[in-house]
Amino acid sequence: MTSPSSLSHLLLSFMAKTTRVLPQMRVALRGEGILTSPRFNKGTAFTIPERKALGLTGRLPYRVNSLDEQCERAWNQLQARDTPIRKNTFLQSMKDQNWVLYYALLARNLKELVPIIYTPTEAEAISNYSHLFRRSEGLFLTFSQQDTMEEDFLEQTKGRNLDLFVCSDAEAILGIGDQGVGGIGVRLIVILAYSSLPKLNCQDIRGQSNPSKALAVTLDVGTDNEELLNDPLYVGWPHKRVRGKEYDDFVDKFVQLVRKHYPHSLLHFEDFGVGNANTLLSRYREDHAIFNDDIQGTGAVTLACVLAAIGVTKSKLSDQRIVIYGAGSAGLGIAKQIRDGMIHLDGTKEEEANKLFWLIDKFGLITEQLEKEDGTKVREALKEFVRRENEEEGLSRRSSVGLLEVVKKVKPTVLIGCSTHAGAFTKEVVEAMAEGCERPIILPLSNPSRLVEVDPKDANDWTKGKALLATGSPFPPAKMPNGKEYIIAECNNALVYPGLGFGSMLCQSRQMTDKMIIAGAERLAALSPALKDPDNALLPDFGEAPEVNFEVAIAVAQQAIEDGIVSDEWKGVGKEEVRQKAREKIWVPEYREYVFDAEGGER
Repeated sequence: MTSPSSLSHLLLSFMAKTTRVLPQMRVALRGEGILTSPRFNKGTAFTIPERKALGLTGRLPYRVNSLDEQCERAWNQLQARDTPIRKNTFLQSMKDQNWVLYYALLARNLKELVPIIYTPTEAEAISNYSHLFRRSEGLFLTFSQQDTMEEDFLEQTKGRNLDLFVCSDAEAILGIGDQGVGGIGVRLIVILAYSSLPKLNCQDIRGQSNPSKALAVTLDVGTDNEELLNDPLYVGWPHKRVRGKEYDDFVDKFVQLVRKHYPHSLLHFEDFGVGNANTLLSRYREDHAIFNDDIQGTGAVTLACVLAAIGVTKSKLSDQRIVIYGAGSAGLGIAKQIRDGMIHLDGTKEEEANKLFWLIDKFGLITEQLEKEDGTKVREALKEFVRRENEEEGLSRRSSVGLLEVVKKVKPTVLIGCSTHAGAFTKEVVEAMAEGCERPIILPLSNPSRLVEVDPKDANDWTKGKALLATGSPFPPAKMPNGKEYIIAECNNALVYPGLGFGSMLCQSRQMTDKMIIAGAERLAALSPALKDPDNALLPDFGEAPEVNFEVAIAVAQQAIEDGIVSDEWKGVGKEEVRQKAREKIWVPEYREYVFDAEGGER
């Protein structure tokens, strides 16, 4: 996942600020059944009447705790864990026991817990998934068992009014590569991020709270990770990855099940390999509301970051010269998103916009020469950004042209890294860029932090405080020449993709269009602290992520309405009504009063 978040950060400061009287909930579970249901369990917060009605009086100690008291206890227990991974597993265990308490704890300690439940700690948890495994969550669809796929799908979704499916084959995780079924951890974090919004998908048709309107799906097509294949404790299908037509047919079978049974849902793709990611997005985006976080989410948040930066420099997107170091899913997604921004916002023709990008992969600058001389196959998805020979005056004619030479000759205004090549933006590269423009925009986005292209502190020092900076992982502030601290923005998908998804689900759009994504990115950029003070961060703080994503969602829904791709009830809905409808969908992590109803209650 390119960030990224890819995520859990949004959590619930927004919801925590919202107070309202929640209606009673009728439940059909009693005794052990309700205590072991994370959806309904309250632990020591069950009231005396509830304990009597639900057969819990002898199952719980005397004291009835408030949610605030439970959060205080849980926070103290968390602090007793001495390493990030131990804290991560503690929180996972809490989520397995009590959803409301889990979300409420995150809402109260959002900024402190983001690094525990997401980058950088989650990468370690994912890579050790089989050894940390306690209980399963989500839906596992395995290639060798595809004959029963629809039966398995319906068994897991039975009776659930799902709005969101987050699926992956986990070939390309967080800079740690192929992690097989361990990638389910990322999908669960993505769902957590969506769940942290003022959200549509926690209200069923009776208006009752149900935070399980999303499903994490693992498409287990094997793994090419030899360490996993040789691990006797690996819990996934121990087989080399299936590819080609067999792979395509397997994924298509799943997608058609989603379209058949949940036609108004959002299908969120995460952590697919670069080739499959682009292919699947292109294949299905016209037929269903499809979103690929690694391509579109990363592209959207980076577009927002660049828009904020050019707000500081008082220039246009089409004035930029953009070098992207790393041409995988993320790099290509960023190039396309910024290019589309130039087209829609500046009126630039696509062919002219493509000429403003220089993409570099492990073989060097992607040029016609590279393919002709080395026989290096340029992926079809990259063809529109291939540099032609007559466009490259001043660059050497050899096939492999490196980053430093490109920076010296092109004099880019924007340098973006998504290569996982630690230290690639050397002092010489950064200083060469600073010589070519007044306020270089430098975005080393690789994560986890150990793989970042340049430490932002160094980039700040080498440019004498001129650089406008953002990173893909959290970094401490850098010191400006005047002694002030420069806050390093975290250019993380989680600042935008839940808003993009919420906006689409809110108005039940039939597609996730480029215009919707650009509208969301524009709204995020407009909230940049740097627009008020250039020495501030380029993007809002994660502590504001829920509110930020709410604003993104409103912009996305409004664009979908304008594009005419919404359900009938949303056609013609005005701006203020969109905002009001969205507010009505806010879910707050609070306990509801239970009434026992063996026949008609929730289970």
